[in-house]
Amino acid sequence: MASTSSRSTPDVLRVGVVGLGYAGTTHLTSFAGIPGVQVVALAGKETDRLALLGAEYNLPHLFEDWEELVALPELDIVSIATPNALHHPIAVAALAAGKHVFCEKPLALDTAQAAEMVQAAKDHDRVLEVAFNHRRRADVQFARRYLETEGIGRIYHSRATWKRRSGIPGLRSWFTSKTMAGGGALIDLGPHVLDSLLFLLGEPRVVAVSAVTHGELGRAGYGAMNRQEQMASDTGSFEVEDLASALFRLDDGSSVAFEITWAGHTVDDEDISIELLGVDGGVRLFVPRYASDDTLRMYRDVDGVAVTLTPEVHVPGGEHPIVIAEFVDAVRGGDWDAHRGDFALHRTAVLDACYRSAAEGREVRLES
Repeated sequence: MASTSSRSTPDVLRVGVVGLGYAGTTHLTSFAGIPGVQVVALAGKETDRLALLGAEYNLPHLFEDWEELVALPELDIVSIATPNALHHPIAVAALAAGKHVFCEKPLALDTAQAAEMVQAAKDHDRVLEVAFNHRRRADVQFARRYLETEGIGRIYHSRATWKRRSGIPGLRSWFTSKTMAGGGALIDLGPHVLDSLLFLLGEPRVVAVSAVTHGELGRAGYGAMNRQEQMASDTGSFEVEDLASALFRLDDGSSVAFEITWAGHTVDDEDISIELLGVDGGVRLFVPRYASDDTLRMYRDVDGVAVTLTPEVHVPGGEHPIVIAEFVDAVRGGDWDAHRGDFALHRTAVLDACYRSAAEGREVRLES
């Protein structure tokens, strides 16, 4: 293991981005906006868009194949914004080539792949981070500080959901291919909700899950989001779930009701909710359609009277650039041992256990 003092970085960090969709352009723009960071390479299969972005950002290296980008000796960082199935091979190759890696969620398709990525970061002494940007929302940060300073007593149960009315990102895109995505709504939206929940709770470990999944609406042709930029490939079928529901048991004795949906004939539109039930109070975060205001409620008794607190917290947005800037700070800081992707590995293991539980019809316990 290299010492912190020996982990020097160049004055200018050079970045290569893999992926040309919405996430890829977000990575590209975010890295380009950081002083002392230069995006020099971009890779993707859509040649017209590759040329367009290359010209817009004046990039000297453009590749259709990610392997050529990873092989560039001058790169310090590889940023991954591809279909989920490519996260593992790109990250492992980039880490082995001595590059730091920033990866879109989820870390990988399953626990085994995620563990290999984390081990590669340790073996090659590089940083591996995942884009969990929702925890950087101002309301989530406010709620975490409230829990640390005011507290609500022992939190014994939580409810965490992301529910959409019509939110399948392309009925026949790579998002609905089991091979390319690894799953549906759960692996797409679930990482953000799970990460924000565990962050608010102070990082307990999930020790067991019991889950069910359904893909009825997608197979019937309902629920498409109709976002054309996410329709890069046509698989011709709906192979994944549009609803997942689970009960988690945590190592602190508490429980979580967890539900993620892409689509449903219901009142839900585009609603994220995290509710924490404590002995002395409660906290609810409710974000309809990515709302920026009036998203928090705190509940408690004051002198025997039930009181609801409504803090004024504005969410300005821009969370993706924040997590990318934090990643760059971690690379420059030299304390790389704290940034190997371990917490992202646990989140992948939880979602993986949900899929196994649903497939096998039983509770699945996670390895400690």
